[in-house]
Amino acid sequence: MDDVYELLKALKSPEESFSDEIRRLTTVKGSILDFAGAWNELSDKEAEKMKIRIRERRGDRVRLNELHQKG
Repeated sequence: MDDVYELLKALKSPEESFSDEIRRLTTVKGSILDFAGAWNELSDKEAEKMKIRIRERRGDRVRLNELHQKG
């Protein structure tokens, strides 16, 4: 079970509780088309925050893959 904890820990953002993370990971996502035009009215500051968050999540996937290779 330690391996599962390490996987969750690798995907969890610093401000996120484990409960919030599990909720996020298990929530059914909608269609990409649901987001069409949704970013139309984002300010430059909001868009930059979103880009940073996307990069962080990509890093999560890299760490997760590294953990899988170690285990």
